[in-house]
Amino acid sequence: MTPHPPSTPARPPYPPPFTGQERTPAPVAASRAVADGAARASEADPEPAPAHRTYEPRGGLRGLPERIVRGRPADPRWARPALLALLLVTAVLYLWSLSASGYANQFYSAAVQAGSESWKAFFFGSSDAANSITVDKPPAALWPMALSVRLFGLSSWAILVPEALMGVATVGVLFSAVRRRFGAGAGLLAGGALAVTPVAALMFRFNNPDALLCLLMVCAIAVVLRALEDGRTKWLVLAGVCFGLGFLTKTLQAWLILPALAVVYACCAPVALRRRFGQLLLAGLAIVVSGGWWVAIVELWPASSRPYIGGSQHNSFLELTFGYNGFGRISGNETGSVGGGGRPGGGGGGGWGETGITRLFSSDMGGQISWLLPAALILLVASVCLLWRARRAVAAEQAGQRAEFLVWGGALLMTFTTFSFMSGIFHQYYNIALAPYIAALVGMGAALLWRRGGPIASLVLAVTVASTAGWSYVLLNRSPDWLPWLRWTVLALGLLAALGLLLSARAGRRVALLAAGLGVATALAGPVAYTLDTVNTPKGGSIITAGPSVQGGMGGMGGMGGMGGPGGGGFPGGRQGGTWRGNNGGMPGGAPGAGQAGQGAPGQAPSQGAGGGNQGGRPGFPGAMGGLGERGTGRLRGMGGGMGGLLNGSKVSDKAKALLEKDADDYTWAAAAIGSQNAASYQLATEKPVMAIGGFNGSDPSPTLAQFKKYVAEGKVHYFIAGGQGGQGGRDGRGGPGGGKGGSSKITSWVEKTFKKVTVGGATFYDLTGKA
Repeated sequence: MTPHPPSTPARPPYPPPFTGQERTPAPVAASRAVADGAARASEADPEPAPAHRTYEPRGGLRGLPERIVRGRPADPRWARPALLALLLVTAVLYLWSLSASGYANQFYSAAVQAGSESWKAFFFGSSDAANSITVDKPPAALWPMALSVRLFGLSSWAILVPEALMGVATVGVLFSAVRRRFGAGAGLLAGGALAVTPVAALMFRFNNPDALLCLLMVCAIAVVLRALEDGRTKWLVLAGVCFGLGFLTKTLQAWLILPALAVVYACCAPVALRRRFGQLLLAGLAIVVSGGWWVAIVELWPASSRPYIGGSQHNSFLELTFGYNGFGRISGNETGSVGGGGRPGGGGGGGWGETGITRLFSSDMGGQISWLLPAALILLVASVCLLWRARRAVAAEQAGQRAEFLVWGGALLMTFTTFSFMSGIFHQYYNIALAPYIAALVGMGAALLWRRGGPIASLVLAVTVASTAGWSYVLLNRSPDWLPWLRWTVLALGLLAALGLLLSARAGRRVALLAAGLGVATALAGPVAYTLDTVNTPKGGSIITAGPSVQGGMGGMGGMGGMGGPGGGGFPGGRQGGTWRGNNGGMPGGAPGAGQAGQGAPGQAPSQGAGGGNQGGRPGFPGAMGGLGERGTGRLRGMGGGMGGLLNGSKVSDKAKALLEKDADDYTWAAAAIGSQNAASYQLATEKPVMAIGGFNGSDPSPTLAQFKKYVAEGKVHYFIAGGQGGQGGRDGRGGPGGGKGGSSKITSWVEKTFKKVTVGGATFYDLTGKA
């Protein structure tokens, strides 16, 4: 790679080396604004812009449009238009055909609908407006969607557009964080890599909590990097607020990267050591306050006047946090879960797939996130080694860059290690958490090595491009019938680009630029193809994946295989040797007929399952998971059947909808159903409260049989909807495979013996207002 000409002057260090003295007083600092601005400008762009490229922005509102279009004075002319183009393309990509996914994950959509009707349901994150039970997560991710539905009414767009806008914002924040030290080119590469990461495009078009969590984590890192520049306490406090809100989004997952960031700040901040630890304590206090206020209210609120905490066995959010959603995810000991227990260690297997260092490169994970993962790791190691031996003339500058690599790299390694070895519930879409860290390291590392030049930098860049092309070929080859020409094209052009980078020192800068551009194009070709396939494919249900089907994949729930069908090993650990083909047999132990394909609830993406009812198997799961995937695609497009299932809802006919809507306002709940997904289908169709007995898995002890009898005696529930997954309480209610205490089977048995059954629109109901 051709380095900068030797005549290029060295940039002044930024920030200045710490001398142990207090920061400059405000009046003095103001008098040095011009000098500081020049230093920051040189840091933002390593090659100062020529005089004809600069401009003087006008102040006030008059100059606002110009500042938006042109950006900062130190930026090259192309920087801001390129950023605006990136954000526009990202917005189009994430908003394109968004409503095709309907209500996406009906479990969360029902809670959004409830929150739009009741402020109490909004605050607690209740599954229904009558506040019977909450979702199994804190409610922060539901709040933006619920506010959108309050403003625009219930629709797919009102629910999903806030998620897409979060994706655009995440790309913008990542660009801003990277460009401060590494320039606009690095920021654009990082933002573009994030935008086309398949799992990111998947989840920023879906209504799971991961979209908001990803945005908050990028914001947290961005403000920590600002704190590393000048040592100001306010940035660390703001980072603490981000982590607190992240906790209210997806509990302890938001804190995975906390140790890495705290260590880097404690070691690298440009203030005295004692002050660093004081600042970290204040940031910790900000985390407690911003995340703990809601927890304190929920725990202190009388349990009799608030909804049951879904996912817990004792109506406690703290139990949910540290058990089912916390350490249970690491150990696999998740009371009330549908499975788990992967064996930790390399090569270990379990209900949620094999654990070990290669987990995220496996057939069903690799195409979601790992396209640029080898490149990120190579560039991280090379850049840290390059910056470690800092020259005295630019020691502070290189120390700041090194700290930024340690922040992003620490976040990547902490998350990667946890995901690789956790034995509990683990879905492919969780990998969105890695996407911004990978993208940042790729953009920063490529920019740093490109600017340094020299034989070593050229060699590292060539190896990075070649390895990325080779790994892209492997990933694309897992779908041999899907765009077969692409894998060979990526491999050939990638190797050609690597060769060009190796020869660039002799061939000249023009060849280097051509090789670098070709390398970027080939590195992103695979992710772009996967992302376009994802955008053009409707997604629905609780477990979704990006891209086409793959050979050797384990379906949507790590290890599902045929899940009762050919090659399946029972739920959820079966694995089919060839292409995953969805569920041919319904969940083992399921109710007959529940595996039939359905068409989805109103506003929901059509289910395209090929289930064929119950084939027998594991007991304790009345109600099937038939129709899990589309045959031959390996895509989890939704559960089918009129009775719903564990992972998605069911079709609600017009006749069934009319039945529930009649006199619905005379009751607290228009109906009750086993499991949240089944209840969600009817609630979204009627926009009336439907009680989810047993919560998501049907395994929560809410309500008990005695409580449900009381509700019925008081005339609060009109209908009982037959079917659903039935819960893990087992038929005797004494605990099922996940150890839950749910009594949903007892409730079902009592209803069937006591009340009259009626079939309407292919679904079975029991009228709880009259005896059999």
